[in-house]
Amino acid sequence: MAVYDYDLFVIGGGSGGVRAARVAAALGKRVGIAEEYRYGGTCVIRGCVPKKLYVYASQFPEHFADAAGYGWTVPQASFDWQTLVANKDREISRLEAIYRKNVQGAGGETFQSRAMLVDPHAVHLLGEDRTVTADQILIATGGRPAPHPALPGHEHCIFSNEAFDLKELPDAIMIEGGGYIAVEFANIFHGLGVDTTLVYRGKEILSRFDMDLRRMLHETMEKKGIKILCHAVSEWVRKRPDGRLDAVVTGGKVLTVDQVMLAIGRLPNTENMGLEGVGIEMTRTGAIHVDQYSRTSIDNIWAIGDVTNRVQLTPVAIHEAMCFVETAFKGNPTAPDHETIATAVFSQPEIGTVGLSEDEAIKRFSDVEVYRASFRPMRNTLSGRDEKMLMKLVVDGASKKVLGAHILGPDAGEMAQLLGIPLKAGLTKDDFDRTMAVHPTAAEELVTMYKPTYRVRDGERA
Repeated sequence: MAVYDYDLFVIGGGSGGVRAARVAAALGKRVGIAEEYRYGGTCVIRGCVPKKLYVYASQFPEHFADAAGYGWTVPQASFDWQTLVANKDREISRLEAIYRKNVQGAGGETFQSRAMLVDPHAVHLLGEDRTVTADQILIATGGRPAPHPALPGHEHCIFSNEAFDLKELPDAIMIEGGGYIAVEFANIFHGLGVDTTLVYRGKEILSRFDMDLRRMLHETMEKKGIKILCHAVSEWVRKRPDGRLDAVVTGGKVLTVDQVMLAIGRLPNTENMGLEGVGIEMTRTGAIHVDQYSRTSIDNIWAIGDVTNRVQLTPVAIHEAMCFVETAFKGNPTAPDHETIATAVFSQPEIGTVGLSEDEAIKRFSDVEVYRASFRPMRNTLSGRDEKMLMKLVVDGASKKVLGAHILGPDAGEMAQLLGIPLKAGLTKDDFDRTMAVHPTAAEELVTMYKPTYRVRDGERA
């Protein structure tokens, strides 16, 4: 029987990789993990966490304005970008140390190094110029923003990674993309006082989300002052003598801005890792192909998280890590469950959603009931803010099972997390109706919409 240095070696120190390493080490396994940049991965270092901190920062101007209706006199406020960046850096460093400490505290060994596969049981650590062996290998290297090399002037553009650490806050920015990253950053920069234009090639922002949410968010963002150009792409970007950028978009429109940010998708980190050399099968987009248990085409090598391009969400990577440990080390083969995943878009107002959109439900079910309520939340009454909230339930007309729940408005993400429980449990609209409302709240609408707003039978609205 072969003797290896480790029972498990993890390549990638993001949320999924760290969770797998920590839990396996706590089981008494000999575990090593290598990360070439910073522990915590995209989510902690240059994704979810700093993004949410910047979302909070960008919301204060509206809070200050709304305070007057409630009797508060708020002095003229000012914002300092460098203070926000410095405070963010301090918090990220704190979290990074915790991620590394958690692995070490469980008995795992951490390496600050790029790692490459040498053979199915050997990993070369470039930072230490040595090779280690492992019985099982887990790849959790995540993804990165997709470049746009075909765009003339792409070298002048930034991505979400750089947006967190700009030396100064731009006066004007153009963001290309229509996914959640582009939409969130458009709201962040606008909230911080930046003249913001969102350019998207599709007909409506946030594809794959419920269309009612997409349209209402689009309208609300434009009312706030964010310019949104759909059916448009950037054709070239050129640096001006004064250091600013001219970006030409479809139709010849020239946008003069300080920064152009590209948010046009993400790519898996699989290059120059030796994957092809050991025979690991990959998809056309460069993602690692895995079976239902996250096993690659090599029996002892596994992959989880964004590098597999299944569902690119941090909690999903963590869930996949736990399933991997159950399968590889506990003799309990467990396939990750990617159905009915609650998610949020931290736009302003934010989106919280779980389950099927109306359009998806209509494709799968012959009889669909739609319950829909749009109203001004109580917090906007005294402030005078003319901004509405949307609540929507999508229900199977035959079984009354709630197929989807969609919210646009304050705290929508928090509500989506709680709605994920009844939808995952397969509860029906009758179960919602039997639930007592909490009054006065916006969320009570979810249990007081007794009659469908409309039905769709065999694709026809009734």
